[in-house]
Order: sequence, then C-alpha cells, then structure tokens
Amino acid sequence: MLKYRIRLIILLAIVVLVLGIAANGLFMPGHEESGLTGSDFVRETIVNNTTEPLGSVEVIKNIGNPDGKKIAYVVGVHPLENDTHRTFLKMIPTLDTFNNCYDVYIINLSEDFSRYGQLLPDDQPGRVDGQNMAYKYVYPEIVKGGYAMACDVHAHGGAYGDHDTFVFCPVSGSLGESLAQNVSKSTQNVSYYDPEFTTSGPFLTVPLNENGVPAFYFEENSFFSQDVKDAHMLELIHAIDNLKL
Repeated sequence: MLKYRIRLIILLAIVVLVLGIAANGLFMPGHEESGLTGSDFVRETIVNNTTEPLGSVEVIKNIGNPDGKKIAYVVGVHPLENDTHRTFLKMIPTLDTFNNCYDVYIINLSEDFSRYGQLLPDDQPGRVDGQNMAYKYVYPEIVKGGYAMACDVHAHGGAYGDHDTFVFCPVSGSLGESLAQNVSKSTQNVSYYDPEFTTSGPFLTVPLNENGVPAFYFEENSFFSQDVKDAHMLELIHAIDNLKL
C-alpha cells in the first residue's frame, strides 16, 4: 500500500508539472516568433487588434538583471524594416548576463507588410500607421515606466550612402545624443551619424527626450547578410548594457 501511494504521488507530481509547462505556453502567445520563452519573462498586451484596427502592441518585461536600470527597446515602428526587428528578438534571449533590466515593446500591424529587398525603399506601406501606434501606445508607457533610456530599432535600404550601421538622436544636445555617441565610441562597427531628416522622430524619440527619457535610434542596412546583422546587433546590445546611466 505504501509503495502504491508513493507511485501515485509521483504520478500526480508529473501531471502537475506537465500542465504547468503547457499553461505557461498558453499564456505567452507568439513566444515562438520572438524566441523569448524563459519563465522570468512577462509578456503583456498593451492593446490588441480587436480594439485597435491598426494592430497590436505587446511588451516583454524583465529581461536581464531585475536590480539593474530599466531600459526600453522598441521594434516595429516601421514594419518594412522587420529584418532588424527579427534579428533583435532573436539575439537578446541568447545572452546570459546583463547589467540592466530590459523591456521590449513590439508593434505588430494588422496588415502583412513586406520588407526591404522586395519593395523599393520609398515604397513603405504602414510607415505612418506604425508611427501612430508608437506615439499612441508605446510612448506613454515608456514615459511613465521609470526607464533610464530607450532605443528604437530600425533598418534602411541603403538610403544613407556610406552610413550603414549607426545610432543617432534627433534632439541635439540631449542626454539621448550623448548616450548614442557613447555607444558608438564603445563599438567597432556602430558609428554615430545624424541624418538630415527623420520621419519617426516626432512620434517617439523626440517626445521621449523632451519628457525625461533619453532615447535614440539604431539603424542597420537591411541588405547586409544575416551573420553581419547578428554581429552588429550583438555589439549594440552589449554597448547599451555597459553604458553608465
């Protein structure tokens, strides 16, 4: 009888464990796409596409050191640039040690958009929609979220001449500009370059800098090979993690 009870307890423990793992998967929709499957991550929906026809916004929280500074990343403002967004989401869960704690805001537009290499760089459906989603949903969350800084991840189709991989801040003289320059100085392949014009600045990085959250862009040439994009993204992530905030 005692052996039977022990077997029964072990069997029940296994069933509870399996159900727990399954439940964790059910409550983290879409985690297969991002690669962020760890139990320490918390995935929250800010707005879903049943209430917002343009799409949805979700945030993956608590990546890294919970006792470190809070830093926000944003991907998806320009849907055509999704090569770099996917690269970032692929890279960040592979890193074991962080100095800081990261939240990743993901903008998903309802329409299925293409990417550089399939459309001309100036043919960008969804660009305005993504910017509006960033301003309406992501910007207020970051402003009130107690973040030490934010980085908006972008890509381009060779629109900046010889400037392929760079960071920049559209607010001259700001702390965001200083942090971006420090990132560039601490990397081999990420330069600092200030384009003459940016469309998304007024929707995210400009209001963030003007309201207490230093923020800057990362831009990558979407036509680079994937291994090069991986290496550059890794440089960016490490450089930001080692900033003095």
